[in-house]
Amino acid sequence: MTSGAEPATAGNPSESAAVRARAVMRSADRATLATIRTGDRTPAGGGWPYPSLVLVALDHDATPVLLLSDLADHTRNIAADPRVGLLFDATAGMEEPLAGARASVLGTAAPCPDRGLRDRFLRRHPGAAAYVDFRDFRFYRVEIDSVHLVAGFGRIHHIPGSVILSGTDVTALAAREADIVRHMNEDHADAVDLYANVLLGRAGGGWALTGVDPEGCDLRRGPEFARLAFERPAFDADGVRRELVGLAGRARRSRRD
Repeated sequence: MTSGAEPATAGNPSESAAVRARAVMRSADRATLATIRTGDRTPAGGGWPYPSLVLVALDHDATPVLLLSDLADHTRNIAADPRVGLLFDATAGMEEPLAGARASVLGTAAPCPDRGLRDRFLRRHPGAAAYVDFRDFRFYRVEIDSVHLVAGFGRIHHIPGSVILSGTDVTALAAREADIVRHMNEDHADAVDLYANVLLGRAGGGWALTGVDPEGCDLRRGPEFARLAFERPAFDADGVRRELVGLAGRARRSRRD
């Protein structure tokens, strides 16, 4: 999963580590979910850590969002004990995976019937439209307690959840996200392909923008997912427009060169 350069940050080490952790989290469209097994569904009984694969999206402030079935073991585990872990892995394709970045998120999961999160999740995972309205499926938010970031050999950070989450109001951007995505895909599809082909080194046409947040935008082409970081944080539609226009200009200049 290729991403653009990380946005510039202040010199505060905690803030820099939080930016890196969010970049890892936002660059993933799936994660390993760890719950605490309950009941007697295994010979050893309850209390065991239970890992499973889940699709994930992040809210604009970087809160993880999951779509889970009530029938799944991990959902039953959450009902009994909402403490969860999420492993976001950014080491795919690396010759030495342990030199790559990964983020372990600890938090509590709770159902969240938020229409905006539903739309954001489905743009990121269009295949989920086939079952999102089944009666046993519901959305969950994971309220982050802390994040353990390993950014490479010896580069380890323990980051409080309050530092991970954006402290800036993202309401204005969230309200305009669907309009921004629709406008880019309908009127500037050539620019979206430029982002993927030139700035991210991805092949082929037909890329689509699926979401924007203060730190970047998400792209998808069939099963392929890519992440492009903004050069500067953007917290409203005007800020996002400036970043998207600037990235398109950079891509065109690079292509000419």
